[in-house]
Amino acid sequence: MVIPLMKQAADEQGRHEHETLRYGAAWAEDGVSAVDARRALRALLAHAPLRGRAPLPSSLAVDAELVVSELVTNALRHAPGICGLTLRLTDSELLISVWDGSPDALLLRKPNRHRVGGHGLHLVHSICDRVVVTHRGRGKEVTACLRLPLPTTSALVSVRQRHDLRGAAPHPAARSDSA
Repeated sequence: MVIPLMKQAADEQGRHEHETLRYGAAWAEDGVSAVDARRALRALLAHAPLRGRAPLPSSLAVDAELVVSELVTNALRHAPGICGLTLRLTDSELLISVWDGSPDALLLRKPNRHRVGGHGLHLVHSICDRVVVTHRGRGKEVTACLRLPLPTTSALVSVRQRHDLRGAAPHPAARSDSA
């Protein structure tokens, strides 16, 4: 299941700067990769300025890609069966949620620079403002939150002016600039 970027829940329609932009996908084993998840995140972030939002700072976008990669890779490696990804971008935060069907608790290993692997959750915890694990029936959901910086007035005016000059925004794939 994929929620197209142009579709928003009816209760979230209204002024563009107050909408929560969402992306969601569910997959069975071998149905997705971390590359696919990063691509979905980049598409959501590229869509945000088209909806009147200031673009995310590139350093925050890179951090978000790392978080998505780590959480999706953990689900793919350690949780057989159906898994899913939900991305939510609000005015104040980016929420990255990955759910899976494994009842096993997340294992946050003691840091060891000589060990190969087992460092991803430490990275996620160090990058994010908060990480919440919620048990869901037979599985769990890991939600990582990245707080967004407050946009400057000039950045908001610039985004709104570009949006107003363009009128109806073109599809993100039709853009000629390199992002």
